[in-house]
Amino acid sequence: MALYLRKKLENKAEIAIWQITETEEELLSITSVPRDELEEIQLFRNESHRRQKLAVRALLNEVFEEKMYLNHHDNGKPYLENCATNISITHTDKYVAIIIHDDEEVGIDIESLDRDFAVVEKKALSEDEIEDLDDDKRNEQLAIYWCAKEAIFKRMSQNRVDFAEQIEVEQFKLRKEGELEATFIHKDEHEEEFELEYMMFDRHVLVWLVG
Repeated sequence: MALYLRKKLENKAEIAIWQITETEEELLSITSVPRDELEEIQLFRNESHRRQKLAVRALLNEVFEEKMYLNHHDNGKPYLENCATNISITHTDKYVAIIIHDDEEVGIDIESLDRDFAVVEKKALSEDEIEDLDDDKRNEQLAIYWCAKEAIFKRMSQNRVDFAEQIEVEQFKLRKEGELEATFIHKDEHEEEFELEYMMFDRHVLVWLVG
C-alpha cells in the first residue's frame, strides 16, 4: 500500500495522498470497486489514467470505513452517493489526493513541477499576477497559481470561468508550505474571498481550500 500522507486540518477537513507505485493489477487486488465504477474505469484506453482512477478508489477505501460509491455531477464535480461528506479529487501520473469535509465545500489540485507552465501565464494569469512573477522561480510560482485557480474552480463548480479575469490570487512568497489569498469574481461582479494552503513535495505542488 502506498498511502503517502493523511492529515487532519484545524478546520476539520482531512487531506489524504496516495503515491501510485502499484501496477494496475496490484491496485485491482487491493481495492474494492463497485461494478459500475469499474466498468467506467476500464473504458479508459490510457493505462496511466486507469491506475489513477484505481488509486483514487484505494485512497477512498483507506480513508472511509465503509465502501463509498463515487459519482459525478453533470459539471464533473465528484460526490459520494452514500455519504453527505463533501469531496474534491485530483491526480497526476504519480499521486492522487483528496480533501473531504462534512459541512464545508472544498477544492484541491495537484501538479507535477516537471511540467512546463509557461502556457498558464498566457491563458490564466492577469497582468498584475504576471508582474508578480520572479524569473528564478517562475515555473514553481506558475504551478501554484494554476493549482490555486483550479482548486477554486472546483470549489465554485461553475461553467465557463475565465481564470485570468475571474480568479485573482494575491502576491505570495514562495515557500515549501504556505498560505494564499484569492478572490473569485462572479459574472455579476459579486466577489468572494478565499484562503488557500499549499505544500510542495517530491517535485509536486498541492493546493487546497475549505469553505
